[in-house]
Amino acid sequence: MPEKSAHTDDFAARHLPPPAAWPKLVLDGTERLKRLPPRINCATELLDKQAEKFADRPVIHYQDKVWSYADLNAEANRIAHVLVEDLGVVPGNRVMLRAPNNPMYVACWFAVMKVGAIAVATMPLLRWRELVHMADKAEIHVALCDQRLRDEMEKAIEVSPNLERALYFGIDGADSLDRAAAAKPAVFETCDTAAEDTCLIAFTSGTTGKPKGCMHNHRDVMAICETFAAEVLRPGPEDIFTGSPPIAFTFGLGALVTFPMFVGASTVLVEQYTPETMLQTIAAYGVTTLFTAPTAYRAMIDLLPKHDISSLKACVSAGESLPLATWQAWHEATGIRTIDGLGSTEMLHIFITSAGDDIRPGATGRALAGFEAKVVDETGADVPDGVVGRLAVRGPTGCRYLDDPDRQAGYVQNGWNLTGDAYMRDADGYFWYQARTDDMIISAGYNIAGPEVEGILLEHPKVFECAVVGSPDPKRGEIVKAFVIPRDGVVADATLARELQDYVKAEIAPYKYPRAIEFVTTLPRTQTGKIQRFVLRQAEREAAEKC
Repeated sequence: MPEKSAHTDDFAARHLPPPAAWPKLVLDGTERLKRLPPRINCATELLDKQAEKFADRPVIHYQDKVWSYADLNAEANRIAHVLVEDLGVVPGNRVMLRAPNNPMYVACWFAVMKVGAIAVATMPLLRWRELVHMADKAEIHVALCDQRLRDEMEKAIEVSPNLERALYFGIDGADSLDRAAAAKPAVFETCDTAAEDTCLIAFTSGTTGKPKGCMHNHRDVMAICETFAAEVLRPGPEDIFTGSPPIAFTFGLGALVTFPMFVGASTVLVEQYTPETMLQTIAAYGVTTLFTAPTAYRAMIDLLPKHDISSLKACVSAGESLPLATWQAWHEATGIRTIDGLGSTEMLHIFITSAGDDIRPGATGRALAGFEAKVVDETGADVPDGVVGRLAVRGPTGCRYLDDPDRQAGYVQNGWNLTGDAYMRDADGYFWYQARTDDMIISAGYNIAGPEVEGILLEHPKVFECAVVGSPDPKRGEIVKAFVIPRDGVVADATLARELQDYVKAEIAPYKYPRAIEFVTTLPRTQTGKIQRFVLRQAEREAAEKC
């Protein structure tokens, strides 16, 4: 018998895919996974218990402040009271969260967990129209938001039929979360949730341009701690983490929140990193564990002589494929063997990786303990080692899209998660990345859906037609490139290109804008009229190889 859900709002249960459409979940792949209980709340495990054990130890370093585990627990408890008593949140309700990487964001996330509600984290760069889509898809009524992101939040509330109210932190006023929380007690009884109760919906860019909501539960959150953190990183309470991924990404949630807190360690949160400030932070705080994208590692190499990063023990790269040249250059400069990792929002975090002497430079790694991986052809049949095909994985986490049967059927086939990556496996079980199998563009660690950018460009009055693909780039892995057919009479020049780039930046998250625009008179098409984006991608790859 499944455990009784703590959710009084059964939205999540009603909008999960039917069990037959789920991937096979392997819940007993390691001894650690076997010990996860049927009732669990990740806030209990990561904050309540740790605040008892490590009350006065630092958990977050932020600017000139240090939050202890006791501090974070007390603030999360006060915010939990606000959610329940002032905003009427009940277990199973969805709560939108908006903030850069800072302590109040973490406190808000844990408050949502404590209430038994469902966190829907949003990237700070997202615009109101993207927020409205998420709010309407997940039927979100309330939000907790950094005051600096107020404008887009207020516009989303104005437009969305679901969003009703937001409280803001970083201000004092009638809609101040800080003021409301200050009046609440610092004690809260964390909701007794079932391990399978959904606790977060993570939206990821879709190849059609509409974000997909990935539903994960409390067991999933603890499973990534019991696998990647425990089996690969193996941190201790004295470790200090930092990194560039936004906590709104599941990669950042694990890297900067759940993994350090799993062992009573601490994290340094910086809202916006540059290569220089990242190295300065490592030196200033004695950081031992770093998470960032290959782009950042490449950019930091030339700056290393100016900084003492001798405290650094572990470096993790994810978000895009780690080029062999970058791995080698970082290793030569630091002596550190960077841990490459492949993960996805659908799987919550990393599932293919290697560490230490098991690293084979140039390969992503092998299936993480608790996970299984293989390479299959278009029919789902296994292909021999050395043959390129589609990557299929399964483990304790898996894809469960929010009310999206078509995409669910595309991502999960025969009980396996098909990640959209083309890989080759060698005879020793190492997986070697080849390319993406869909229209996703991976640029400097960001997943960008080409069709979404196309949709915005097509709204511009000077654009007749366009296609957007990833173009190889030595610094960012790929850049977004738009092939644009202007309307009749429009001058196709550098001025128009800048105008279109600025337009996209203003309408959606700026990191999605096309860094290159090529004006064309035709686009390659199939006989039925569909644009052949793969033809454009291939031409870009061939041009890059000639350079």
